[in-house]
Amino acid sequence: MIKAIFSDIDGTLLNSRHQITPSTKTVIQEVKEREIPFVLVSARMPSGILSLQQELEINAPVICYSGALVLGGSDGGGRETLHSIGLNNNSVKAILHIASTGFPDISISLYSHDQWIVADRFDPWVIQEQEIIKVDPAERELSAYVDEDPEIHKILCMGHPEEINRLTRTLQTVVPGISLYKSKDTYLEIMDEMVSKSYAIRELEEVFHISNQELMAIGDNYNDIDMILYAGLGIAMGNAPDEVKQIADKVTLSNDEDGLKDGIKRFVLSPELQ
Repeated sequence: MIKAIFSDIDGTLLNSRHQITPSTKTVIQEVKEREIPFVLVSARMPSGILSLQQELEINAPVICYSGALVLGGSDGGGRETLHSIGLNNNSVKAILHIASTGFPDISISLYSHDQWIVADRFDPWVIQEQEIIKVDPAERELSAYVDEDPEIHKILCMGHPEEINRLTRTLQTVVPGISLYKSKDTYLEIMDEMVSKSYAIRELEEVFHISNQELMAIGDNYNDIDMILYAGLGIAMGNAPDEVKQIADKVTLSNDEDGLKDGIKRFVLSPELQ
């Protein structure tokens, strides 16, 4: 019996137009009626996840920044921080220095709890991301903001693929204690090396009083591999790379074919799982 579902967002819950289809929402409501928590797991900031929760009419905990921040569920009140791992402040300063001096065309975003900090709100990369996640950033001088010693959960670097690749190689050799992940050819996500989706899921097993064998995890990309492997039932989307499909227990349809809905109906709501 699956007692909780952990779902990636972009490329999984959302189709290629960044929408939740009506049929996907309907099946998530069926899950809710069976009192099975449906937990959104994403590299997004809290506001970029909670707006989707509201659309789905669910209030389960959420896993933000690929596991760097876990917030408890909402019963109409505030959300408790259950788990938080920020980047080392010296690492943040080193990354900012390297990116700003050697990569002037790279757009840099800092994320702290539910704050998105950018140097220029009118940067085309920032505007593109704003349209996707439907959250407005705050404009600050980045080095001055970091000097205030906030807890930085994620750094997002956006730029052309060749520059992102060059920045990735540079940071790998110069800055220790960080994890680097390209969520797309033009996006480099940077978190603390201890951050992972599966580690964050472990934090919620105690909340739900379940084991990993009683949960389903579904995703479409390389940073979903650890949670797909960790879950008792790990599902890859049909639009996932072959490496992700190969490690999954099951493969469903693509995100433009309601693959999440298909996976839930087949493996949670129907006897096929039994």
